[in-house]
Amino acid sequence: MKWNQNQSIRLSQAFILLFSGILLAVDLSALWLAQWFIQFSMALSDSLHYRLLLITLYGGSIFAWILLYSLWKLLHNMKQSIVFDPANIQLLRWTGWACFGGALLCLASSFYYLPFIIITIAAAFVGLIVRIVKNVFVVAESMKNELDYTV
Repeated sequence: MKWNQNQSIRLSQAFILLFSGILLAVDLSALWLAQWFIQFSMALSDSLHYRLLLITLYGGSIFAWILLYSLWKLLHNMKQSIVFDPANIQLLRWTGWACFGGALLCLASSFYYLPFIIITIAAAFVGLIVRIVKNVFVVAESMKNELDYTV
């Protein structure tokens, strides 16, 4: 079987749906997950940590939903052969800001649970990559516009 662009987009959309399902499950079970994690963790022990963990989970969920929605719309546009377009640039901008928002939330959360610093670094790094890709799209979109006007 030969792999083509549509199959690649469908696979990416399937992963977005999978991650959306996982995120929904985390959202619905966050109260239980936070309680379980407090019991499991030796570093977190009281109701303050429980509330802080819930804030981290639900706050992070907001950024994750923005990220998944933006990626879904971006793939939808690509499926429609809309690539270097201001709408896609905006979607990439939202994606990058969602990564940086999650990184900031995890950075703040690392003050009560240090391992969040790992997620902070990863989210900020992905945000940087998305920001660079967004900048490439900005240049490519202006080049496309110039080419469209010359033809």
